[in-house]
Amino acid sequence: MSFRSLDLNLLKVFEALMTEGAVTRAATKLSLTQPAVSNALSRLREAFDDPLFVRNGAGVAPTQRAMALWGPVGDSLSRIRAALDEETFAPERAEASFSLSMSDYVAGLVMPRLIGRFSKGAPRLQWHAVPNTLLDAPALLEGNRVDCVIGVYVNETLPPAHIRSRSLWTVDYACLMRRGHPLAAPGRLTTKRFLNASHVDISLAGQTQPSFDSFLASRGLKRNLVTTVNHYTVACEILCASDLIAVLPRDLCARGGKNGALVSLRAPLEAPDRVVSLLWHQRNETAPAHRWLRAQLVDMFATPGLDKREKIAASGGRRDS
Repeated sequence: MSFRSLDLNLLKVFEALMTEGAVTRAATKLSLTQPAVSNALSRLREAFDDPLFVRNGAGVAPTQRAMALWGPVGDSLSRIRAALDEETFAPERAEASFSLSMSDYVAGLVMPRLIGRFSKGAPRLQWHAVPNTLLDAPALLEGNRVDCVIGVYVNETLPPAHIRSRSLWTVDYACLMRRGHPLAAPGRLTTKRFLNASHVDISLAGQTQPSFDSFLASRGLKRNLVTTVNHYTVACEILCASDLIAVLPRDLCARGGKNGALVSLRAPLEAPDRVVSLLWHQRNETAPAHRWLRAQLVDMFATPGLDKREKIAASGGRRDS
């Protein structure tokens, strides 16, 4: 097809179909009638010689050709929109909705502070927490289904180049167990007893095994992992009601244990530090609302100097130019 012959207004319809996943919702977003969007889709199909979208239940799903187009088309439209939008974002007047993909552990830290900070000064902002699925995070950002992702990413889940990131804080891990557990007494938590004890851990969607087990395997060790769950709060409930132990964020003792039901001890085998990072798509790099959101998250949760230290380490001791 020729770029000169393409009606660029059709790309706005393409964007709405990609983000909304249904002709009716796309029409509402564009303030058009459903027949007008259907007609535009027919012209898009003819222009690209591809169905682009196929019926999928109550909506439509993109074809491989549409997915290939979405990256460059979505980026370009976002950059144009950002260039034409206001240069500043006024949260006290704005009616905006932000979606953040997080685990329940991270959401427990982030959401109360966000709501507390902006519920009065920016009453018309809406905040939505979406489950964090690690390996699916880039797809969530590429599909424009969330504004940001906040989570821990290890080597096998590093985001692609078009996903931007900023380190926020380091998680302090410890060995958690119920108060009164046989291993809670001083001197009882030896390496052998630690490995032989029954463990529970978190396995979020997309993980083949918890990261602590990968760390142990790298040292030729294996623990007795008997249970995995996909929520930190559920893991805490299990710890409170059993003799299982877990290597989890230390602050879950206060947040997840009821009335001091959990205690934390230094694990005999300590895994490397894990850093919680903020991720976003490059298409939103200059959008005023997104810039404001990222600035607030960094201001509220970033450890000073952490991001710079990580970049220096990654470059072999050389500072970024």
